[in-house]
Amino acid sequence: MWAYKKQLQYPINIRNKDLKMAKFIVTQFGGANGELGASLRYITQRYTMPDNKGKALLSDIGTEELSHLEMISTMVIQLTKDATIKELKEAGLEAHYTEHGFSLFPVDSNGVPFTAQYFAVTGDPVADLAEDMAAEQKARATYEHLMSLTEDPDLLAPLSFLRQREIVHYARFKELYDEYVEKYYKPDLNENPSM
Repeated sequence: MWAYKKQLQYPINIRNKDLKMAKFIVTQFGGANGELGASLRYITQRYTMPDNKGKALLSDIGTEELSHLEMISTMVIQLTKDATIKELKEAGLEAHYTEHGFSLFPVDSNGVPFTAQYFAVTGDPVADLAEDMAAEQKARATYEHLMSLTEDPDLLAPLSFLRQREIVHYARFKELYDEYVEKYYKPDLNENPSM
């Protein structure tokens, strides 16, 4: 189903080590609004979409989110390249180093590990798409917060690219949401007078 191209969706070449930014950016790897949760959410939800259009959209965006996970991983690795133990301690990363060395592990910027509770799958296409739109807006906001924490153009460019993709994903989900509300979700409130 997937064709893997051995290049990042957007080029990343960070020249300046910045362990504090790495600690913040890792939240988009394993945090509540990060790329891992988004990819799992969409790839899982695709199975209960009512038509091939919905399944295709969730598959496409879920797959793209995996490529964003790869970009975030690359940024974190480049930001921490050749870090010393002293620098890790100064950045507050000694607990991470103790458990994982220099490898990545899905956590947020506070070191809280990823959990499947970060994403919702209800089996209701309208509810799931509403969740997806909210997820994209939260990810966009997180990228904007990250962008406000740096002046490094090597970081700002890929963060801006990722922010823009969240906006595009939101728009695609909104189009499908509106279509599904019109097509499939027409509750008859007269059937249940207590509503």
